[in-house]
Amino acid sequence: MSKTTDTPADLVFSGGPVHTVDPARPRATSVAVRGDRIVAVGHDEVRELIGPATELVDLRGRLLIPGFQDAHVHPVGAGVEMGQCDLVGAAGPDEYAARIRAYADAHPQRTWITGGGWSMDAFPGGTPDRHFLDTLVPDRPVYLVNRDHHGAWTNTRALDIAGVTRDTPDPADGRVERDRDGHPTGMLQEGAMGLVAEHVPAVTPEEQLEGLLRAQRVLHAHGITAWQDALLGDHASTADAAPAYQRAAADGLLTARVRGALWWDRAGGLEQVPELLRRRTDFTHGTLNAHTVKIMQDGIAENHTAAMLAPYLTSCGCASDNSGISFIDPAELASIVTRLDAEGFQVHFHALGDRAVREALDAVAAALRSNGPSRHRHHLAHLQVVDPADIPRFHELGATANIQALWAAHEPQMDELTIPFLGERRAALQYPFAALLNSGATLAAGSDWPVSSPDPIAALHTAVNRHEPASDRPVFLPEQRIPLDAALAAYTAGSAYVNHLDETGTIGVGKLADLTVLDRDIFAHPVGEIAGARVQQTFVGGRRVHAAPDA
Repeated sequence: MSKTTDTPADLVFSGGPVHTVDPARPRATSVAVRGDRIVAVGHDEVRELIGPATELVDLRGRLLIPGFQDAHVHPVGAGVEMGQCDLVGAAGPDEYAARIRAYADAHPQRTWITGGGWSMDAFPGGTPDRHFLDTLVPDRPVYLVNRDHHGAWTNTRALDIAGVTRDTPDPADGRVERDRDGHPTGMLQEGAMGLVAEHVPAVTPEEQLEGLLRAQRVLHAHGITAWQDALLGDHASTADAAPAYQRAAADGLLTARVRGALWWDRAGGLEQVPELLRRRTDFTHGTLNAHTVKIMQDGIAENHTAAMLAPYLTSCGCASDNSGISFIDPAELASIVTRLDAEGFQVHFHALGDRAVREALDAVAAALRSNGPSRHRHHLAHLQVVDPADIPRFHELGATANIQALWAAHEPQMDELTIPFLGERRAALQYPFAALLNSGATLAAGSDWPVSSPDPIAALHTAVNRHEPASDRPVFLPEQRIPLDAALAAYTAGSAYVNHLDETGTIGVGKLADLTVLDRDIFAHPVGEIAGARVQQTFVGGRRVHAAPDA
């Protein structure tokens, strides 16, 4: 038995299995905790630490693992949207209509109807029309972000309030969708969202705190003990979540460990660094840490704003004149990342297209050349299309690949709005998890909730199978499947690495007791059944923060 004390434990898990995510000792059957630390890992001998006051958790064959950590998530926005007009999971336009009308009727005091979660694949070309909303809510402005949060659907009243007309130019970092006569259709892409968003009433501090606590309960119920919030700052209709975290941490309400990524305003330059340094100090308290900066380098493939090395195809399969948008000039990006690295910031990139991935890696390389090796653990999130030449650069540069595994599957948005416009060769380069893993890259994992489900078990299933649970669609690029132990390591040790939570992510003596109990040993069942597992209990620092009714 590996242990640090003979003093009775406060908490003992016994009757394993235990998957430690520690390559030196991957499996055990018992774990003891005293205070917030693991004090013993082993087998039946750990029971020697059971005393009169020890709480015994009989695993009864259930699996104990390190707590999941989400390396890219937006909990406050997700929690707030759950209290607004929530379209997540609706089947299509008819159900959207029913939910929008019901919400508007139930909230007559709301001057704006806000919310989101609709899917682009529910509408031809991924772009709904303002007239649809006009029939539902003609007298109040409506602003509904899509599932990806890279576009917004508005009604005519909202466009009128914002003064958006056929003469309104597209912003440099976005696009106003227009009809044949040039009139706005009501669909705003990327930076164009701000044309209307700036008129939407701000979410109150109380609503943000409620949203954070609502989201925290959801994440703990999914076995998540820590996360990296990928956007602390004002962006489009998203209010800065940092004060909500600060208040929750100060009041003892923040039970998770949180790394906050401060938003880089792409319309500004290096003059914003002093403010980021101030915010880093202000928003680092207790289990909240704000030593990261988030840079969004491109958009998404579905609306053709992801930055690509070659143009998108048109509906006829011909090359278009659009290769997406690099939100920051590559030379400027290198200068920014070099400065942030020198100031001790980790950089968290949104890099989805192959050109954006290359530009982000080039920026990391520039920082390395200028500043020398650092321990800041820069990471690139999303990585939908990665040129094969850039795969080995992750390991060479020490850049972590932050994957969102749920997206690596055939589903309507992929099959109807993405693959036809990427073309066969480029579509085969999507979400190269196995290639990255085999190249020696460190993998971390996140959900991007509310863009997609926060459920790590569903993500594990998709990473291993390249197939959504219960889907009848083909396996998506099966050569990029990764083993279950690697997928689980990404969602625990890998995410702990980018979150700078080195005392978590694995189960070992001296580590913090951030632990999750699943209802079965997922390693003892066929990989096609991974998604059937459920979280029973979640512990942060030895404190139970979630227990399922049947736990």
